[in-house]
Amino acid sequence: MKNLITLSLFGLLLILAFGTVGAQDMMYGEAPMLAALVEAGELPRVEERLPADPLVITPYERIGDYGGEWRSAMVGGLDHIWMIRLMAYENLIRFTPDWTGLMPGVAKSFSGNDEATEFTFELREGLRWSDGAPFTADDITFWYDDVLTNEDLTPTIATWLISGGEPLSVEKIDDFTVKFHFSTPNGLFLQNLASILGCGPTSYPRHYLEPYHINYAEDIDAKIAEAGVSDWVELFQSKGGVEPCFWTNTSFWQSDTVPTLHAWRLTTTYGGGTGRVVAERNPYYFKTDPEGNQLPYIDTMIFDQLEDKETLLLQVLNGDIDMMARHFNSAANRPIVYDNREAGGYYAYGVVGEDANMTALAINLTHLDPVKREIFQNKDFRIGLSHAINRQEIVDIVYLGRGEPRQIAPQADSPFYDEEFAHQYTEYNVDLANEHLDKAGYTDRDAEGFRFGPDGERISIIVEAGDLFGRGWPDVLELIQGYWAAVGIHMEPRIIDRSLLVSRKINSEHDATIWGASGGLDVYLTPIWYFPSDPVESAYAPLWTKWYFDPETGEEPPEAAKKQMELFDQIKATGDLDLQAELMAELLAIAKEEFYVMGINSNPGGYGIAKNYFRNVPATSTGSWKFPWPAPINTTLFFIEEGAQQ
Repeated sequence: MKNLITLSLFGLLLILAFGTVGAQDMMYGEAPMLAALVEAGELPRVEERLPADPLVITPYERIGDYGGEWRSAMVGGLDHIWMIRLMAYENLIRFTPDWTGLMPGVAKSFSGNDEATEFTFELREGLRWSDGAPFTADDITFWYDDVLTNEDLTPTIATWLISGGEPLSVEKIDDFTVKFHFSTPNGLFLQNLASILGCGPTSYPRHYLEPYHINYAEDIDAKIAEAGVSDWVELFQSKGGVEPCFWTNTSFWQSDTVPTLHAWRLTTTYGGGTGRVVAERNPYYFKTDPEGNQLPYIDTMIFDQLEDKETLLLQVLNGDIDMMARHFNSAANRPIVYDNREAGGYYAYGVVGEDANMTALAINLTHLDPVKREIFQNKDFRIGLSHAINRQEIVDIVYLGRGEPRQIAPQADSPFYDEEFAHQYTEYNVDLANEHLDKAGYTDRDAEGFRFGPDGERISIIVEAGDLFGRGWPDVLELIQGYWAAVGIHMEPRIIDRSLLVSRKINSEHDATIWGASGGLDVYLTPIWYFPSDPVESAYAPLWTKWYFDPETGEEPPEAAKKQMELFDQIKATGDLDLQAELMAELLAIAKEEFYVMGINSNPGGYGIAKNYFRNVPATSTGSWKFPWPAPINTTLFFIEEGAQQ
């Protein structure tokens, strides 16, 4: 992957590579279920539903067949993220499917000035929301004027939309052209806009949401009372007025009436008590295949809401899941899943992780307890814990020998790869571990051999994790518990629900957590494991992160972390790619020296399954949150072979 996506990618080459075909030049096809509605007079003809310049995308295997149901599932709290990953990636621009550049999305074309302060987007004339209403520049200005810059709806504007201390401004040039302005260069704006972060400008249908907005609504008090909510903000959000990719808020996914630009629209909502979420094709979706067939190919998406991963695994083995790569696909389950392919009628494919680490162990350096904070901030203490971990044994036992011991650092394919950074303190050496723990000052022990902290009490660490994504974290924690006990550190594993884990990390209520560390390839979009910069994922220093965003809150970090924050601000403030690389290298060198958080093992690459009749899925593709696999590889092109699904 190219980590630096240059402004030169805006131009003609991208438009030619991912070009559009005018409606006057193409005979369009449509799904039989929509053709029947047209015949019945309930829907306009397909030519009238598509924009003048649909986005044309090419299938991985072949032109698909229309119809069928895509059966999938969600497990546990906040797992609407799986729906986000499948159908909520409709930004103004997108990453190319191979994650090597940028391409048009909802926007027909885009361009930027050399200073990276102005970005112009030409919209697709005739593009429509799922209810048939036109999508125009007015929808984007509504997002900007009435959502993003409304302090009630958006108390804090995301940092990627700010430069020089000021948020962007949005100018409507005409009905189908908008220009985004920044007061100073925003060198990472386009990459962020193409990532999962960038769904805001295309998520707020003005015609639908205005009646629930304080600036436009008539009888707002009556509407609040009728909805049974406390104020207009809650009313607006309850009607779907929240970004669908805003993963900590499920409001959008609890509405089956809010219009969308997604390929599928909800007909049964998330958390509705039915145990199943259903989405049906959007008749106004703006993409076609090269032969003019309106996408998506698949009619319906079905998500069973499950309580546990074991039930999901049984569904996979029974052949009841059509395509999925989540929760069931652990290393431990790989043999049974692969051995059952013929009986289950499915095949396997690879998902290459861009992780900096499969298993990131973040000890809370800003712990609310001053004693634990003192212990955890001691670098020798962290180095000692790292040397005490037998990473190779974890790889062999939990991950069946796949992967290797490593720290959280850029991958070998990254231009920022540093061999020493990737493997520092990974040697399993109990004597060396004890040496560092003694050097940290914790030499006194109790009768069971556990070390005392500065308060004279046993040092005890609770490590919290979710049993998520098939990553085997409960088994990893069980092994680490024994390794640390051998050097005198008591550790208690605790497996909790994801939503509770998120809350505890944000509020700095945890001792330590385990999660996956992103940023192995794209360190610009996901630097969060290298310096405190994300209120959830930078779980090693949440209070320093708060300070970074607002010095009036949180806790002022030490000079090293503050220097990193300054460096990243400089990266964002320039469009000079060489300078960005120099600054990032300096930032990463500080991360290496400070050793905020320890890694366990590399991501050996995951896997998923799809039924034998489920086609157009690449044999391998790259997965990430900022590149929210599988949406960027075009789930609308997946299809079910005609007549094959029973």
